[in-house]
Amino acid sequence: MNRIKQAEEALKNAKKKINNRYRLGYHIMAPANWMNDPNGFVQYKGEYHAFYQCHPYDANWGPMHWGHVKSKDLVHWEHLPVALAPGDACDTDGCFSGSAVDNNGELTLIYTGHHYTDKEKDLFYQNQNIAVSTDGISFEKVGENPVIAKPPVDSAHHFRDPKVWRHNDTWYMVLGNSTKDNVGRVILYRSSDLLNWEYIGVLAQSDGSLGYMWECPDFFELDGKYILMISPQGIKSNGDLYNNLFQTGYLVGDYNYETNEFVHGSFTELDNGHDFYAVQTLLDDKGRRIAIGWMDMWESNMPTKADGWCGALTLPREITLGDHNKILMNPVEELILLRDSEHIECTNQSISESYLIETKEDLLEVKAVFDLTNCSAQSVGLKIRGVNQEETVLTYHLDKQQLTLDCSKSGKVEDGVRSTMLETNKELSLRVFIDRSSIEIFANDGQTTMTSRIYPNEDRLGIELFTEKGDVQVKEITYWNLQDIWK
Repeated sequence: MNRIKQAEEALKNAKKKINNRYRLGYHIMAPANWMNDPNGFVQYKGEYHAFYQCHPYDANWGPMHWGHVKSKDLVHWEHLPVALAPGDACDTDGCFSGSAVDNNGELTLIYTGHHYTDKEKDLFYQNQNIAVSTDGISFEKVGENPVIAKPPVDSAHHFRDPKVWRHNDTWYMVLGNSTKDNVGRVILYRSSDLLNWEYIGVLAQSDGSLGYMWECPDFFELDGKYILMISPQGIKSNGDLYNNLFQTGYLVGDYNYETNEFVHGSFTELDNGHDFYAVQTLLDDKGRRIAIGWMDMWESNMPTKADGWCGALTLPREITLGDHNKILMNPVEELILLRDSEHIECTNQSISESYLIETKEDLLEVKAVFDLTNCSAQSVGLKIRGVNQEETVLTYHLDKQQLTLDCSKSGKVEDGVRSTMLETNKELSLRVFIDRSSIEIFANDGQTTMTSRIYPNEDRLGIELFTEKGDVQVKEITYWNLQDIWK
């Protein structure tokens, strides 16, 4: 049996044994077992394709394969066969992360081959490879692999996660890399045919404070500026910043293709929750830049492993550039297709202490708008309540202009709190997506996003709005029951 069929068979058998208690209703997951980074997020022949790192044989990380889903609308996803399995000379021990491009009707995957020289000591080398498909389903690795056999001479062995795009008639590739002195950086290559690559040089690198390795780079133009997205490893936490084990963020600046000069500002985190990593974007045929990330975090507690599966991707988000070169992320407009039934609970109502909306539904979208112009309260917010003690709490502290997400009573007992600055001008608008084991928060039209996995054990009681030490006028509170796309 070939390796793809074997992987498919393993997933089919593992799927029968899954405990579904935390299975998500409207997010991309593997059919069973482990998944991590999104890969090859692309539009091809009118459909959206997302690939992802997966291990078909275990709920823990292992030899990486590429899982595959597609969708016509970014909402309803369909599982396709595993796209890549490791074990060839070019990818002995793993088909690591990468990207996809439509090369004149040929769907081309560009990925990292992983090779252990001593697995016990985690010694390895990495190279870059290509696989092609004309039907968007079955892929063939090209005979020329590896298309980039070695990293630059001044490089450490970390050399992975190619993101490829076309500018004019030339293909470009950014790669995550590290110097021999453990300085994280992104390096750049170019090619006329996707097979023969020329090293151009360093696109950007750490000033010493941004970690030892920059994973999962993505580089693109947005509203006249150039954005480099990276997932640095090894940044030390600093107050409310950089509290996850690894971070994902961006640099904004100006880029010159002729000189390969990228002049940029400082690093900014992209999402301030617990579980957001390895973001990848595509430019779709509507001209939107759309991002999707891994909705988990390395070395965090992952209770679903015991249930026979692990890992999910975030909702797709449209990226725009706001004031002061700040990236805004908002749910793609198609997500309204998930809405099953609408409940308008109140408009222009003053609340003090709390206001409970009872609903047992576990797949919800909530919109809450607080008028802060004459607000006497010290803080306002909303809770997703269980029937007894469980709750996921989102609090806005008016004096500090700080938004806090507390998941410590919903399965993140240790390290359950994340906070971030949010300057509000007269109102706080929250758009919140709750799935069986996740929460995604979009505040004030994407000024802040917070994404976290949660693991409640109790039945849902409802949504509670609350204030502390004063009253607040609620302009609107609406919620929608959402469809389960996997049923």
